Amino acid sequence: MYNFSSVINNLDTFLVCGLGSLGQNCVIALKEFGVKVIAIEQTAEIPWELKKVPELLDDLIIGDCRDLAILQKAKIKDCRSILIVTSDEEVNVETAINAREINSKIRIIMRSCQEKLNDLLSKQLGNFFADEPAHLTALAFALAGLGNETIGILNLAGQRLQIIQRQLKPTDNWCYNRKVHELNTQKRIVLGHYSLAVSLKYNFHQWDSEVVLHPGDTIIYIEMVDKFSLGYSPPVKKKSRLVNFLQTFQGEIKQFTQFKFIRKVRSVAIVASLTIIFLLFLGTFLFAKYYVGTNWLYAFYATAILLLGGYADLFGDLEPNPEILPWLQLFALSLTIIGTVFVGLLYALITDNLLSSKFELILNRPPIPKEQHLVLVGLGKVGQRVANLLQELKESLVAISFEDNINRANLPNIPIVIGNFQEALTQANIPQAKSVIITTNNPMLNLEIALTIRNLNPSSNLVIGTYQTGVSYQLTRLLDNTQVIGTYTVAAEAFAGAAFGENILALFRQNNQTILTTEYQIEANDTLNGLLISEINYGYGVVVIFYQTPNQEPLFIPLEDLRVSSGDRIIVLATIEGLRTIERGNIDIISRCWQVHLEKALTQDAIFDGANIISRITGCPIPLARELVNNLPQTIPIPLYQHQAERLVRDLKKALVNAYLENIS
Repeated sequence: MYNFSSVINNLDTFLVCGLGSLGQNCVIALKEFGVKVIAIEQTAEIPWELKKVPELLDDLIIGDCRDLAILQKAKIKDCRSILIVTSDEEVNVETAINAREINSKIRIIMRSCQEKLNDLLSKQLGNFFADEPAHLTALAFALAGLGNETIGILNLAGQRLQIIQRQLKPTDNWCYNRKVHELNTQKRIVLGHYSLAVSLKYNFHQWDSEVVLHPGDTIIYIEMVDKFSLGYSPPVKKKSRLVNFLQTFQGEIKQFTQFKFIRKVRSVAIVASLTIIFLLFLGTFLFAKYYVGTNWLYAFYATAILLLGGYADLFGDLEPNPEILPWLQLFALSLTIIGTVFVGLLYALITDNLLSSKFELILNRPPIPKEQHLVLVGLGKVGQRVANLLQELKESLVAISFEDNINRANLPNIPIVIGNFQEALTQANIPQAKSVIITTNNPMLNLEIALTIRNLNPSSNLVIGTYQTGVSYQLTRLLDNTQVIGTYTVAAEAFAGAAFGENILALFRQNNQTILTTEYQIEANDTLNGLLISEINYGYGVVVIFYQTPNQEPLFIPLEDLRVSSGDRIIVLATIEGLRTIERGNIDIISRCWQVHLEKALTQDAIFDGANIISRITGCPIPLARELVNNLPQTIPIPLYQHQAERLVRDLKKALVNAYLENIS
């Protein structure tokens, strides 16, 4: 990460290759950082889905982005990052290699779904980030489709964390007797709180930590977990021992009969093969010995022809042949009859085995769920990725595709319905479904499906994926209680964040906004270097969830009193606005308007402990803290953020130091 002072003195330039839907959204996301953006597009006839993009571009180069001359014309040597987001992965890879050849320091962001290739390119090219919109947004679709409390899932350094959005009920233990800040523990931290009377604000920390929780309040928090829990699972009704025994016995009988059947089939195949081989050798011997004028090779050929049903080819004449003994001719006829039976049996077994292997995946698919299931409409890149995630989460699922040429083998354990959407929706039991996720790339079809589903099942949780910003806005206005996820809009925010040198690990959606899980490696000239975690959290409107110093074990949900320094590694939850403020170094000073007044220390130990608490939470030198506590009453001369000041007052009171806070804005 870089200090934004360099941006002010030398306006950072970013190069976007490809102005499709993703490229246009990347331009908008980058311009929110106040930087210079140049674009390369192969054709001058660009379908502008976002009308304001041409005005935002500082320069537009028409040509092939793989061409070294075109890259140089776009001033790639002066660019901080290049975003290669065309729909052709071969073009993207070639452009990335050429970009590194011209500019050894440029940050390369590439669109690609080839994970192994991306890893190899990252090692070879360096300063490289690659991902695919379908991969970035699939988890957001899957979690939105679940329709329960879990809105985000993270796996950091082997530790699992999940983000929960939970509306409190009257029977909840947190109601009436707990304040918001009391929910914070070593394994959990509150990200947001709002009540029925107060709407949710998009920034973190914009809530009162001293409020008592009531039914209807919504709490958003992140917590460490041993395993992911995706909502409430109703208790399973216990079956009687007799029913369990009968079901177990039935399963054993079925398995045994299947095993016996397989053994019988194998036995028949072995017997047939051995019989044919024996007859082949016997016939070769008899014909070579008793048929005048033949040799071993032609005797072998004749026997093989007879076993394959070729009696008429050798003995087709009605007139008797004195050179062939009658019993030998009768033996030849027997070979043909026996060979026809056994060879035909082998052909049948081979054909059956081939057909079974081809359609095994289809025949073994589970049945279509009857109720309380998820319906996934569309099996493109996004749809298949969402299906795999939902399958990993053990969700009851049925998929719908309107294309006959889909590869069913990619989703072997999911029932798939294929056909026109009216018939498909009926077969998928839409009226009984709990959620429907629509991921086709046809906006008009998505709208038609969404309206139809709303009529069939008004209470279902509906999630719609779109690829055009205008369509997303219209769908949000038209359909209530619907989550609309702009695939390219969400992915562009991640690509833009990665373009500034940050590593985007994951993303999730919270109240129709994108939250990016972003990794920072702190350097000497960073805007974060030297700050307390509390100052990073409240000053930049982010949440630090991971902290690691060199050669030390990482800390999850770290204490806010830790100071970040060069060489440290942190991971934060942030909106694109939060990333922009960090990049610019625009720390919020206006909100740092709370002052703590110290009144009285009740014991001698309180003086000692109070000084340590003040130094730890505010970051002031320990001599100054001791001087303040030894000469009470005093006012701490360091302005604090509200949550920081409230925590200081609470900790001081625990140490028997009376204090109160005041807003000095």
